[in-house]
Amino acid sequence: MALLEVQRVAKLYDLPGSSEPYTVFKDLSLNVEEQEFVAVLGHSGCGKSTLLNIIAGIDTAAAGAVFLNYREINGPGLDRMVVFQNFALMPWLSVFHNIRLAVKAAFPTWDKEKIDERTTRYMHMVGLAGAEHKKPAELSGGMRQRVGLARAFSVEPRIMLLDEPFAQIDALTRGVIQEELVRIWESTGITIFMVTHDVDEAILLSDRILLMSPGPFAEVRMEIKVDIPRPRGRTTVIEHPEYYKIRNKIIRFLSEKHVAAPEAIPA
Repeated sequence: MALLEVQRVAKLYDLPGSSEPYTVFKDLSLNVEEQEFVAVLGHSGCGKSTLLNIIAGIDTAAAGAVFLNYREINGPGLDRMVVFQNFALMPWLSVFHNIRLAVKAAFPTWDKEKIDERTTRYMHMVGLAGAEHKKPAELSGGMRQRVGLARAFSVEPRIMLLDEPFAQIDALTRGVIQEELVRIWESTGITIFMVTHDVDEAILLSDRILLMSPGPFAEVRMEIKVDIPRPRGRTTVIEHPEYYKIRNKIIRFLSEKHVAAPEAIPA
């Protein structure tokens, strides 16, 4: 059994003035293996973030079930840390205490010294040394997202859920943090499930890319394995002969409004 299993999950919304609910997706299934980095791509409205929220336990499915490490998910938990695109930091807390809050919640029996050591280690790991006393309002978008990543990694979740985490960050900063994310992921071995609109980001970061068809009744229509050796860099990945094959396959999929049938195609 995979670390994460999504089994025939459905999500429906009631529409004002309509007798029929809007079906975002129905019978949606997927697996994520231990220590794998999986990215989900699809058009706006296909339910990518909704699926992530169901896995996180902050939204509920109309049918089906999600299992993490053999246990069914019925609500939020520190075994699933989410990094949002809007940063979701406590504005009245410093960088240090935003991270420390998560560490203390994850390890309630630890003493102050041990909590502070873990907080400091992950704060330094994402390059925030010297910024520990700053509040979120004093930080750039890139630094705010570094806090979010440090907070998520510091509790050592079974899986990290990234909801377009770099969407509000400028391109130059985004590239730097993407490479730092991979470095920390490889050193910690934490499994990552990411939702993104960025094709190049998905190729750079992930082991597998799942492509969702447009809604309603969205589904995973294509799976692409990214067989580009690691480490991957922004400037070197584009030189690999598989890069444009993968990229063109994704662009063709996203350019088509309708895909005839589900398929799993290796890149």
